[in-house]
Amino acid sequence: MVDSEVAYSATGSASVIVGLGSTGLSCAKYLAAQGRAFKVVDSRLTPPSLEELKRLMPDTECELGEFSLQTFLNASELLVSPGVSLKTAEIVAAQNAGVAVSGDIDIFSKVVTAPIVGVTGSNGKSTVVAMLTEILCKAGKNFGLGGNLDGVNFKPVLDLLAEDSRDLYVLELSSFQLETTENLGAEVAVLLNLSEDHMDRYEDLTEYHAAKQRIFDGCKQVVVNRDDPYSYPLRRMNVPVREFGYSQPGVDGLGVLQEGGDQYLAYQFEKILSVNELKVFGQHNISNVLAASAIAMALGIDLKQIKAAITEFSGLPHRCQWVRNISGIEFYNDSKGTNVGATMAAVEGLGQRISGHIVLIAGGVGKGADFKPLVPVINRWGKEVILIGRDAVEMAANFDADVRTYFANDMEDAVAVALDHAEPGDAVLLSPACASFDMFDNFQHRGQAFIQSVEGLQ
Repeated sequence: MVDSEVAYSATGSASVIVGLGSTGLSCAKYLAAQGRAFKVVDSRLTPPSLEELKRLMPDTECELGEFSLQTFLNASELLVSPGVSLKTAEIVAAQNAGVAVSGDIDIFSKVVTAPIVGVTGSNGKSTVVAMLTEILCKAGKNFGLGGNLDGVNFKPVLDLLAEDSRDLYVLELSSFQLETTENLGAEVAVLLNLSEDHMDRYEDLTEYHAAKQRIFDGCKQVVVNRDDPYSYPLRRMNVPVREFGYSQPGVDGLGVLQEGGDQYLAYQFEKILSVNELKVFGQHNISNVLAASAIAMALGIDLKQIKAAITEFSGLPHRCQWVRNISGIEFYNDSKGTNVGATMAAVEGLGQRISGHIVLIAGGVGKGADFKPLVPVINRWGKEVILIGRDAVEMAANFDADVRTYFANDMEDAVAVALDHAEPGDAVLLSPACASFDMFDNFQHRGQAFIQSVEGLQ
């Protein structure tokens, strides 16, 4: 619920919204509803939400194109969209001059009084949030869903404030969103995992980790992944901690029990269900199921309701999504695999399920990543790699001579080459380990291009 007694305010002149994508538009709508003075700036001449802003608020002052330093210095505050780096020169100068820098998540956390569940991590965020959504629906909870979600479920958090009040809010949060969040104050906070990503925006993994750690600020309960030391809070916190992991569970933890060659999800030493009852596969998805279950338990949801929900969950589009079988060759779309860790998990998970080998289609915008960790995974489960996109040559340079590498001009070409090299029992997997914006609008567009190319095969 929104506490009407809590007013979000900034003193001085107008607020400046930096970036006019969906988040920037939501900030504009919120400030307008509050009767607050603001202007919008964007370095792009035609930002994505410009037409919608003109339609809804035609008198809004906009500065498009090259940033004006004076605009930033004169602001009462800067509301920075997650796509804009806080290292932007004008933002740094304004901060140094004492101008407050905030974001939509920070505003949201200050004006709602209902509990917040905050979920972040390098990989698995959307899947865990989707699983948790299924559990909350099964338990009859009145909740709102927002943040960094993709597809039809995406909703900037400030748009949630215009809806009926909820008893709980579940937010999927990126490191970029957390950078501008002072004190989230979540009821339950979880950092699922950490692997190298966004190295084009962060100096190193330490800086990236520090941004993710902000999820824990002011939280009341913590859920940690005992398989990943990065998921633990860096500072000592006097709050309840619930663990999950792929290993055998301990006290107040979830994990996997091995029994007679079978695997069971378990809480403490009590079996919940067989892994074979799940509709998703791979160690990474088992970890995702355990994470969602741990969050649900922290919210007081009964294990029976959790079990009923997770056995019905069949996964999200573009996450190891089965597409088609052609002459005994399976095709899978994992376009959401936008970093090395995600692609490693996809290759390992799929490799364990098939009788043959994987032909991997990868490449795109590398974001400064180190692709060497892929090599042993490809050598174990893969057959060869078909590379596309801007950083294909750079990516290939990270591979050793044992990895057979081919280059393709576009997705259709890559799929055709993959089919030519695959044999019955093999799987062709699109899992790029890269961002998509060199050749596609987003990862969904890339995934659809893959699906269309596969469907076009004879």
